[in-house]
Amino acid sequence: MKRIPIFVLSCLLSVPVIAEEVDKTLDAAADGHVEVSNISGSITVSGWSKNQVEVTGTLGRNVEELVFERDGDQITIRVKVPGNSGHRHGIDSDLHIKVPQGSSVDVGTVSADIDVTEVTGDQGLRSVSGDIATESTGADIEIESVSGNVDIVGDLAEGEVEASTVSGDVTLLRIAGEVEADTVSGDIIIDAGSFDRAEFSTVTGDIEYRAGLSKGGRLDVETINGGVDIEFVGEVSARFDIDTFNGQIRNCFGPTAERTSKYAPGWELEFTTGDGDGRVDISTLNGDVKICNE
Repeated sequence: MKRIPIFVLSCLLSVPVIAEEVDKTLDAAADGHVEVSNISGSITVSGWSKNQVEVTGTLGRNVEELVFERDGDQITIRVKVPGNSGHRHGIDSDLHIKVPQGSSVDVGTVSADIDVTEVTGDQGLRSVSGDIATESTGADIEIESVSGNVDIVGDLAEGEVEASTVSGDVTLLRIAGEVEADTVSGDIIIDAGSFDRAEFSTVTGDIEYRAGLSKGGRLDVETINGGVDIEFVGEVSARFDIDTFNGQIRNCFGPTAERTSKYAPGWELEFTTGDGDGRVDISTLNGDVKICNE
């Protein structure tokens, strides 16, 4: 039996296993549902005019396979990795997915960023460790991240938005309708929107609000360790109830705050603007509050 020269064998063993290229397409319903799962890497989803779902990108060298299948109006895209935890390295996969624009999408990751554009259906986006960015066009959006920033850019179409992250900032631009956002450690920034109902809370982080409040709308803001800066855009008709345990209250509408007690550092303020048909409740444990009108 012929022996393989040692230097040849060494070269063969040293050849790296390269990532696998992906380029697959399936026909899809114009308003179907697309479910995506990728443990590590990145996912980008974009809407297009074709009634097809296309997946391109690369799979990590230790990925078992890419599951890509259709069942009725649902398409599933899943990066399958070895069950042995000792083979978690080499599974980073970057997927670029195109879906019919009217699709609803459900995307889940462990350690991967998610970026969604030009999709008009409902969205459910979840990541343990990764940033999430998407666009709002009036459909329902629910976003959850344990460690990562959340960014949503809208077109002022009314919808329902829920966004939460444990460690990261939440930024909402041109969102309208009903919104709920919370962070444990991070800031919440709301800019250029208008709301029927809005609820924001942080444990450690500031809240900045530059938006309108619809007639009869409600705004609830709460922080544990963080300041609140509210600047209403347009006319505001609401009853205000504001209190701090340890922080000042600055009110550009006129009435001044009063101390909750001569023995405590907190302040409180109640007043009404316009017909008072809306409601604004603001509470901080340790932080200042500022409210103004553009």
